[in-house]
Amino acid sequence: MIDTLISLIVLLIVVGLIWWAVTTILGVIPLPEPIKTVINVLMIVVLCLIVIYALVPLINIPHLRVR
Repeated sequence: MIDTLISLIVLLIVVGLIWWAVTTILGVIPLPEPIKTVINVLMIVVLCLIVIYALVPLINIPHLRVR
């Protein structure tokens, strides 16, 4: 159980760092507003999927096992 929590913390730190880097880069790159919106929506969807993937081992439902 402790190894699952440690891997969850590491995964969320890495995802947060990637999120910060992408949003910083998007602020510097001159893109049209619709493209920025599409990229932000895609990032939110991917972030939600990663968080769900990270939380599934903590739920402890056998048919939802990822690992």
